[in-house]
Amino acid sequence: MYNGKKILALITARGGSKGIPGKNIKPLAGKPLINWTIESGLKSRYIDRLILSSDSDEIITTAQKAGCETPFKRPVALASDTSSSMDVIIHALNLIEGDYDYLLLLQPTSPFRTNLHIDSIIKKSIDNNSLSSVSVSRVKKHPAFFYSLEDNKLIPLLSKRKQTRRQDMPPVYECNGALYFTCIDFLKKERSFNTGIEEAFIMDPKYSLDLDENLDWKIAESFVEKGIIK
Repeated sequence: MYNGKKILALITARGGSKGIPGKNIKPLAGKPLINWTIESGLKSRYIDRLILSSDSDEIITTAQKAGCETPFKRPVALASDTSSSMDVIIHALNLIEGDYDYLLLLQPTSPFRTNLHIDSIIKKSIDNNSLSSVSVSRVKKHPAFFYSLEDNKLIPLLSKRKQTRRQDMPPVYECNGALYFTCIDFLKKERSFNTGIEEAFIMDPKYSLDLDENLDWKIAESFVEKGIIK
């Protein structure tokens, strides 16, 4: 709880993963991937309850052993490649008893987000009376240098691109998938984390790695091996 507001944290982890098969329980630096997120959630000063939504018995068992609450098993209909993440969230909210003011969504594919990040976004959002906040990180390349291809010709994505040095470009950010924090009543009404009013919670890129394919996994392992992430 923070400033009188009760906070529910939800970890979403389905069993079927094509990019990295079995990734949610695949060992990363000696422990299952999902444990990284569970541990950071359990260390939070402000989370009142940490729960898991999964369709996989193996993921559920792994989460239980790590100390995460698993109050239900996600229906198969909400665990396919085409399932809506918002439907998964609303399903969990409808099943959970108790009155909570805010929801924090934690995805296991962002293992390097820490309890300090978690507590910071909670404190900042509630102090600022934010209805919704999303974590972002600065991108290295500005969209002014991005192109699409038409008949193998380079077409600038920004039609009015101004020629300037990269270092003179204004900073640009992307959602990194690590933290989504929102007022539950607002979320149920809007059913989106992209409403146009979200406030940015900026994270260092080294904590923002999103594990989607095997190359990401190798980078994550190297971060730990080299002491970039401890």
